[in-house]
Amino acid sequence: MSKLRLGVLASGRGSNLQSIMDQAAAGKINAAVAVVISDKKDAYALERARMAGIPAGHINYSDFPSKDAYERSIVELLQQHGVELVCLAGYMRIVGKVLLAAFPNRVMNIHPALLPSFPGLHGQEQAWAYGVKFSGCTVHFVDEGMDTGPIILQAVVPVYDEDTADDLSARILEQEHKIYPEAIRLYAEGRLRIEGRKVYVSKINHRR
Repeated sequence: MSKLRLGVLASGRGSNLQSIMDQAAAGKINAAVAVVISDKKDAYALERARMAGIPAGHINYSDFPSKDAYERSIVELLQQHGVELVCLAGYMRIVGKVLLAAFPNRVMNIHPALLPSFPGLHGQEQAWAYGVKFSGCTVHFVDEGMDTGPIILQAVVPVYDEDTADDLSARILEQEHKIYPEAIRLYAEGRLRIEGRKVYVSKINHRR
């Protein structure tokens, strides 16, 4: 069975990108990162990709007259590399209609909170400041809202009284590195089905 070709969009250090690349290299997911794209030219995610021999490119948002034009450029590059699933890994822009239309139900994101609670930026800090006793992370399909798409997987972590926001962030990140590759593995095996707001996980590998 051919490997699922992934396109990763990232804006920062790319630790989730690294976990995906590592799991793919170890053969734990039947997928390969085909290209990495960043809106930040100095994003360390690009360097991670280049060190792994993966094509990596910077597309500057300010070089385009509109968000649609910017996303058309991204779509073109993704398609050039035969991308089948788009993974957002610390990508700090809301995905728009152009990218979603090109990859319907084929864009995933990881968010550092238990959605639908604490969407948007700094989900870990939001949860810590609110005083919740449990937080975690969520992998979801992406729609045009802010962290509103159908939920695929979640992981829960405790919040301790002595925690700082950084402590909680580190504990959540450990789980992000586990469940994001797992969600990709399930997708690669054809085991995810979306019905309305719900994502169902089949026990059967449909891509054998």
